Amino acid sequence: MNPAQAIFEAGLKAVDPYTAVMRTLRLAGQTLYADSLRYDLAAYDSITVVGAGKATARMAQALEGLLGERISAGLIVVKYGHAEVLQRIEQVEAAHPVPDTAGVTATQRILAMVSAADARSLVIALLSGGASALLVAPATGITLQDKQQCTRLLLEAGANISELNTVRKHLSAIKGGRLAQSAYPAQLLTLILSDVIDDPLEIIASGPTVADESSYGDALAVISRYDLQSRLPPSVLHHLQAGRGGMIAESVPQDAPCWCKTQNLVIANLLIALQAALIKAQQLGYRSRITSASIQGEARTVAQQIALLAKDELRQMQAGERRCLLSGGETTVTVHGSGRGGRNQELALAFAIEVAYLNGVTLLSAGTDGTDGPNDAAGAQV
Repeated sequence: MNPAQAIFEAGLKAVDPYTAVMRTLRLAGQTLYADSLRYDLAAYDSITVVGAGKATARMAQALEGLLGERISAGLIVVKYGHAEVLQRIEQVEAAHPVPDTAGVTATQRILAMVSAADARSLVIALLSGGASALLVAPATGITLQDKQQCTRLLLEAGANISELNTVRKHLSAIKGGRLAQSAYPAQLLTLILSDVIDDPLEIIASGPTVADESSYGDALAVISRYDLQSRLPPSVLHHLQAGRGGMIAESVPQDAPCWCKTQNLVIANLLIALQAALIKAQQLGYRSRITSASIQGEARTVAQQIALLAKDELRQMQAGERRCLLSGGETTVTVHGSGRGGRNQELALAFAIEVAYLNGVTLLSAGTDGTDGPNDAAGAQV
């Protein structure tokens, strides 16, 4: 393993889903502690576990190890190929980033499970990157094919995660706080692995357990920004316009009764990964710093900016000195022609072009979820 890979692995280890859950939860007798929160398990007749995301199976493994037979029922949705061995919590594999029927069927079952919970039930929701596509319940009048086409158009246009999820929330029967609304009056605890810059709870996984401040008008503004009105399925455009006109209720508001029984905890995020990577780089003898934890923009443009930063750093270095610049965020790729996307590989290739014939520079660009767009590579190294 070369130094760049060792540094990246140290960041990954710090946000390992299993470790993150075990770092957050503690069981003492009949009391479950979740950071500063506490739950008297004797007060509940049942514990139900639901969730979705690419890392959720590892989170579920930790929860099974901690609660064991106390778990009454459970169902999570993971990306194809991301399942793990579980004993009490069922898992369904589905498609990401464009949803499929497996995701729809599993989400309907999750909604049924939480809707059956009562005031003496504890529902634990597990959410990680990819949950927006995997936890899919089209709103009335919207088909799965409509959502697939809408998601694909936004992705190919280069919409960022905030824009994408703003639209998704307003085409869904589970996002935008609707999972929490369905679970009420049960007690709901959500454990979140954040894959979004600055951890905005209403954007992560499209906020199924968080009050939503965005509107149908905001969703239409995203559609307009990318000039997609004429390309959207008519049902999607009609639904969003009807919502903006007040004919369909907005997402779950801040004053809904379900929020008095809902807690959300971010248990791992990008900054934790970057700080661990920084420590590893320093241990390896590199003079190191985090340059940004909020990189956004077109991958090839970001690559040019990083290349300029690298060249400037080289000019300042003394003979024999080693430095490491660390950054993280979420870039986008606008797909043209028959291109497939894969933002880390695109960033790496664009960076390689910028630093051609320059000695002494290494770049590693990879996704912490292990996949880079629609392929099985995590990224690339230059």
